[in-house]
Amino acid sequence: MKIYIKTYGCQMNERDSEAFAGMLVKAGHTMVSSEEEADVLLFNTCSVREQAERKAIGKIGYMRKLKNRRPDLIIGATGCMAQRLGNRLLEELPHLDFVLGTGQLHTLVPLVESIRADRRQVASILESEAVLTGMGSHFRPAADPGNWHAQIAITRGCNRFCSYCIVPYVRGREISRERSDIVAEAKELVASGAREIMLLGQNVAAYGLGGNINPPPPGHSPFAELLEELDRIPELLRIRFTSPYPTYFNDRLIGAIAASRTVCHNIHLPLQSGSDRVLREMNRQYTRDSYLGVVDAIRSAMPDVTFSTDVIVGFPGETDEDFEQTREVMNRVGFDNSFIFKYSPRPGAKSAERVDSVPREVKEERNRILLEDLRARVEKTLKQQLGTTVEVLVEGVSPRNPERWCGRTGTNRLIHFEPVDGLQPGMLRQVRITRAGSVSLFGELI
Repeated sequence: MKIYIKTYGCQMNERDSEAFAGMLVKAGHTMVSSEEEADVLLFNTCSVREQAERKAIGKIGYMRKLKNRRPDLIIGATGCMAQRLGNRLLEELPHLDFVLGTGQLHTLVPLVESIRADRRQVASILESEAVLTGMGSHFRPAADPGNWHAQIAITRGCNRFCSYCIVPYVRGREISRERSDIVAEAKELVASGAREIMLLGQNVAAYGLGGNINPPPPGHSPFAELLEELDRIPELLRIRFTSPYPTYFNDRLIGAIAASRTVCHNIHLPLQSGSDRVLREMNRQYTRDSYLGVVDAIRSAMPDVTFSTDVIVGFPGETDEDFEQTREVMNRVGFDNSFIFKYSPRPGAKSAERVDSVPREVKEERNRILLEDLRARVEKTLKQQLGTTVEVLVEGVSPRNPERWCGRTGTNRLIHFEPVDGLQPGMLRQVRITRAGSVSLFGELI
């Protein structure tokens, strides 16, 4: 059969979609790039943001017209929204053939083939640790120019239960894959051309801790041990990871990153708020000072490190003072990038029980202020790079200017430059910085 996959949401969903494609191709099916030519439409959905849910439901609903013309078409929904709504989706969208939950990724192929043989509606949303067996599949066409980069999901689910978040309810409890499986997967990816690997999980730093929400004691970090083993793969040039929870950065993990040949000195460290009161309401189990202590410890071990973060503005009850404390922390850390979200209640999350008390216009203004702070901060930081020489992993043709190529530093700064003969994506090259833009740098290959 011909399969078309549409993905909504985060990197974890993107990785799941690639795993779906890998399993389907291995079973003899073919991936296609349009809905019209497909025998199976698979919508991998997101529930973390209301807008993502609306888009997915709207798109699946629109597919009713296509199915009316082609009654044999199979349409399925997977991912977080599918897990959250389950049978309700089948009731609301009667042209939908199946709903596959986040714990059933590994059952997609037999499910699709059974529906082809015996048309019926199916909802499969049970949690299962067997899902780990499907997380290592990949779909990497040989001609894909992006094969220098790959993603590996090392954990699934989350045990943190932050009050604004529904991830533990829609992606299940936190489980970790076997280290030997991850290392074998990485070696296969490198053999197929990958030079940079992104490790994924809701809390990658909790890898190997058996779901224990208590940070590991000093000197112990299974995630650090995994990074060290991956670091020994000869042709692997860079390792990135997202997202870690701040309290898991102990001396063992920080030391492993600092000593690594491959792990990038760019850390995504979710803040969410700079107010201790709001952090308690969010069930974020750290304080402003302990968060800053983690930042200082990382920066002490790696002076060149850059940070990115996630922040929510307008959480129920957030005052002007709470917001100013968040702004102060963000400027003190000096984040190179920030994903700033205006709070919206999600059904099932603990905070949805509270009144969404911050007016929309206040959320929008706080969002605007933080984005303007970020723009000014990044512009100033980039100007300080003028005249320096940096190592760049070449990514390929710049999406904004086909006459230039681009690449990233280990600190995740984007550099644009003129290509030369023999240049290939996945190469490490030295670049001298000659000009600073508002969000990226320009230079010349050495």
